[in-house]
Amino acid sequence: MDSAGDLTKNGVWQNMVKMPSDKFVIYSHSNSFQNFYGESDLKAAYNSWWVKTNLFRVLPISMERFAERLAGRDVSAVYASTERKAMDGGAIVAERLGLSYDTDKDLGENDRSSTGFIAPPEFWDVVREFFGNSHESIRGWERAIDAQTRIVNAIGRILREDETSGDIVVVSHGGVGCLLTAHLQRVEIGKESRPSHPGGGCFIRIDRDSFALTQDWRTIEDGFAA
Repeated sequence: MDSAGDLTKNGVWQNMVKMPSDKFVIYSHSNSFQNFYGESDLKAAYNSWWVKTNLFRVLPISMERFAERLAGRDVSAVYASTERKAMDGGAIVAERLGLSYDTDKDLGENDRSSTGFIAPPEFWDVVREFFGNSHESIRGWERAIDAQTRIVNAIGRILREDETSGDIVVVSHGGVGCLLTAHLQRVEIGKESRPSHPGGGCFIRIDRDSFALTQDWRTIEDGFAA
């Protein structure tokens, strides 16, 4: 290519031999003017990939801090959803406390398989619709009311069936926690209190016997309320 990014007359190399460019069909996605660099279809997803990749690097640090705060408490069981980041978090907490952890698929986020990945900021627009229209399926997603019922039932089942006697740690997801909080606060979905930041690292406390909210959202850095 020349200095402007345009393909020269013998601009195609094959086996270290310059080949005439007019002998090739060259496809370039979203190229500007006559240059052939083009633009990757994956560019739209790059920012989301970058943010998520770095959040996954921070997650172990956050969960290790949380595990340290739990070390002096009477934790007897750890559960996680079957999604990778939740299992990773559950494993960190369980290992620090000398426990194993169990998984429950019903602790997972709402089913979004109908759309697959949606890049921000559009994703957050759809999330707002999801919470704001709890009895409707947004773009084929699992309805918020159905996801809430599944999550509440899963937590209730764990509290009833777990055979240990101490505290139970459940590692799940922000949307799961918000839907559960709406149930515990007896408010309409979307009207519940929310974590102070959506990137994770927040927790609530529930009384094991009464299934009642005893501590609203706090960050791991803030720790447990006195």
